[in-house]
Amino acid sequence: MSTKKLLAAASGLIAGALLFSACTPPTPSANPTATQSAISEKTSVSVMWNQPFYAGNGLTGYGNATANNNILYLTNDSVTFYDKELNLTKNTSFGDYEKTSDDPLTVNQTIADTASWSDGTPVTAADFILAYGAQSGLFNNYEAKLDDFGDVKNEGKDGKVFFNSSNAGWALIKDFPTVEADNKSFTYTYSKPFADWEKNLFTPGLPAHIVGKRALGIEDPTQAAQAVLDAFKNKDNSALSKIANSWNSDWNFAEMPKDADLVVGTGPYTITEFVKGSYLTLSKNANYKGAHVPTIDTITVRYNEDPQAAVQALQNGEVQLISPQSTQDILKQLEAVQGIKTITGQEGTFEHFDLIFDNKGPFDPATYGGDAAKALKVRQAFLLTIPRQQIIDTIIKPLYAEAAIRNSYTQVPGAPNYAAVSEANGMGTAYAAPDIEKAKSLLAEAGATSPSVRILYGEGNARREQQFQLIKESAEQAGFKVIDGGDANWGSLLSATSKYDASLFGWQSVSTAVSENDATYRTGGQNNFGGYSSKVVDGILDQLQTEIDPAKQAELLGQMEKQLVDDAFGLSIFQFPSVTAYSDKLAGIDPITIAPTIFWNFWEWKI
Repeated sequence: MSTKKLLAAASGLIAGALLFSACTPPTPSANPTATQSAISEKTSVSVMWNQPFYAGNGLTGYGNATANNNILYLTNDSVTFYDKELNLTKNTSFGDYEKTSDDPLTVNQTIADTASWSDGTPVTAADFILAYGAQSGLFNNYEAKLDDFGDVKNEGKDGKVFFNSSNAGWALIKDFPTVEADNKSFTYTYSKPFADWEKNLFTPGLPAHIVGKRALGIEDPTQAAQAVLDAFKNKDNSALSKIANSWNSDWNFAEMPKDADLVVGTGPYTITEFVKGSYLTLSKNANYKGAHVPTIDTITVRYNEDPQAAVQALQNGEVQLISPQSTQDILKQLEAVQGIKTITGQEGTFEHFDLIFDNKGPFDPATYGGDAAKALKVRQAFLLTIPRQQIIDTIIKPLYAEAAIRNSYTQVPGAPNYAAVSEANGMGTAYAAPDIEKAKSLLAEAGATSPSVRILYGEGNARREQQFQLIKESAEQAGFKVIDGGDANWGSLLSATSKYDASLFGWQSVSTAVSENDATYRTGGQNNFGGYSSKVVDGILDQLQTEIDPAKQAELLGQMEKQLVDDAFGLSIFQFPSVTAYSDKLAGIDPITIAPTIFWNFWEWKI
């Protein structure tokens, strides 16, 4: 699975993210039997995941991936979290909040005395203001370029400020929050109503005192944190430029950093060992005083994208918990293993196929002299070749017999609004089945002869490799030339659109917020990799931010999705079938359908 709708904001900060999350991003090959410190089975659990951790800031465009945010969920506390029934639940041991006014929408947040960083430094309002300032976009004064990995290339100098993060809700807080003298309480006011305000509370991402130390050279924690707060409050662009550079890049690491400051968090665990591409070990945070005290002393996350390797590691006792990409063979193997329990169902992740609009490729109007109508016909032609039902029948139904085509960009099949939204958007009618002859006709009308389409997907992912082959065979019947763009590091290449024309991956939800889709479909949105832009869609997203009536929300989503279909944005394909397997000696495993799935109740795990 992989994505960047948080490809989605720290999952540990899940309620504040309002994005989707990457399901299977950059994945170096890994050795499940890599040598590591001896682990006591009495107090330790080993988990296998399909992708290594690579960024300690899950709130940037680069670091926003499930693999990162799973770990950050374990190492950082937050004001709220989702329970098993996806109810938003207060975590008062970290902080509390209250809506003090509806008109204008005003929220007060307080920080609990028990909230502290793992180095012993108390959490203060500066930590929350740093998260707000970095993600609101209100302090950016130029548009930075990104490198091929989605990281900031031309970092701000001489007062240029660019935070590679976004939060649509916080962008509505135009006036700087009022911070009380004790730095433990702050109040902010939205410029207009915001439907998801409670799912979008301020939650720290990085420690302000360490950002202040690294960016501004201030050693004293209290003074460093205050300097960060003051920089935002005073719009000190000279200081903010340095703070932004630290925020964007300092926490990007794929092995144990030399600077221990980079693994400081607020949660029950801290990163104590990290071997590149192999495993990461988390140990109990001695300074944690919150409510989610774990019973397990250490959690080791091993990495391997191969589901067979995960099953083998579980069978051999090398790991106690896996959630591999489900296949029929994998299920059969797991069912045959003694001492293993399995949980199957559907995930909150869905497979989708997206097109690139602005890379001078086959789907870009610039390729046709700016003729948007010709580019649209080529996009429609390609989408008409995607064999969605064949993909489901061949790959998914053997795992989940009730699997069906998903005909919505935003709604999960079975959700209250799925039927209405999918009917309104017209996807199921326009792309009910491949129509090769119509695709040929559209290409002829556009004057496009054998257009080449480079498809990016996760190399080594058996399911995606199968899908690619089915799509390739179908599209080439219509006259397209399909180029294999599979790459093991595909997740980190999503921003490098000069290297591909279409992508195949999964979006995973990290919240139940109606505005969760904002970053994917809005012009310039953090997860809008394809460069899609529509004034109609942007306007609808603006309305969704303020609409609190569920019926009207569904109507607006239907309108938005119809525009996406009309513009040939891409296609949703299927909802992920899921399988979680774990040792029968391990108790408390009970995954939910949104990130962080298997990790959400780690404090209830027992051996």
